[in-house]
Amino acid sequence: MAEDPMTLLAPVDELRRIVRALSSVVIAYSGGVDSAVLAAVARQELRHRALAVTGRSPSVAEGELEAAIGLAQRIGVAHEIVDTREFDNPAYRANPNDRCFYCKDELFARLCALARDRGFAHVADGFNADDGKAPLDVRPGRRAALALGVRSPLAEAGMVKADVRALARRLDLPVWDKPATPCLSSRVPYGTRIELDDLRRIDLAERYLRARGYDVVRVRHHGATARIEVAKEQLERLRREETRVAGVLAEVGYRNIEIDDRGYRTGSLNEGHNR
Repeated sequence: MAEDPMTLLAPVDELRRIVRALSSVVIAYSGGVDSAVLAAVARQELRHRALAVTGRSPSVAEGELEAAIGLAQRIGVAHEIVDTREFDNPAYRANPNDRCFYCKDELFARLCALARDRGFAHVADGFNADDGKAPLDVRPGRRAALALGVRSPLAEAGMVKADVRALARRLDLPVWDKPATPCLSSRVPYGTRIELDDLRRIDLAERYLRARGYDVVRVRHHGATARIEVAKEQLERLRREETRVAGVLAEVGYRNIEIDDRGYRTGSLNEGHNR
C-alpha cells in the first residue's frame, strides 16, 4: 500500500489536536479500523481519560466482539461492553430504510448517559470523511450521532478511508486492511422484519464462506434464498463451487442460492431506495 508520508502528516496532526482538545472521551468502538485508530490515538493523547465502549447486540457477527476485546487489549485502551436494546424497538425490527438510525440512537444514547455518569466530556465515533459520500452508502445512523452531539474526530480532521488505513498500519494495528463488517441486519431487505433466527442463518453462511477463503462476502437474505456477493475476482471460483456451497447453506436453512454477478458492492440493498 503506497502512501505519501507528507500527505498523511497534516491530517494526523490535526486528528491528534482534535483528540487532545476533547479532554476526555467515550469512544463508540466496534473493533473496525476506524474506531480502532481513534481508540489508539485517544489512548496516546488522553491516556486514562479515554474509554472505548462496544455495544453487544444479536446483530453483531460471531467473533467480532471477541476480536474487539483482543484489539482493545493490544491498544491498551480502557474498554467496556454495554448491551444494547434496539431489538426491543418495534421500529427497528420493522426494518425501514432508516433502520440504522434506531440502532445508533440506542447505542449513542447509552454512551452519552455513561459519559455523563462517569464525567467524560464527549462521546466520539469512527465516522471518517469518506463515509456517506458514495451514492449507495446511506448512513441514517449519522443523524442520530448529530442529534446527540457525538463527535467524529476522523472526519473533522479530513481523514478519508485511505488515510485511516495508512495510520492504522503505522500504529501496527492488525485491522489496517480489515474489510468493512456492517451488522447482520444490513443483509435483510428493507421492509422484511428482522428475526433473530434469520440473523443466525446469515452469520453461519458468511462464516462458512469466509472459511472457504472469500474474504469479502455478503449473504443477502431473501427468505429461503441466499443471494451471495463476493469480490469480482472471486466470482468465477464461487460459480465453480456453487453446488458445494448450496449444499452447505441448505443445512442452515437456505433452499436456494443465487450468485450476484455484479459482485460485492457497498450498499447494494439500497439500490432502488431513496435516502
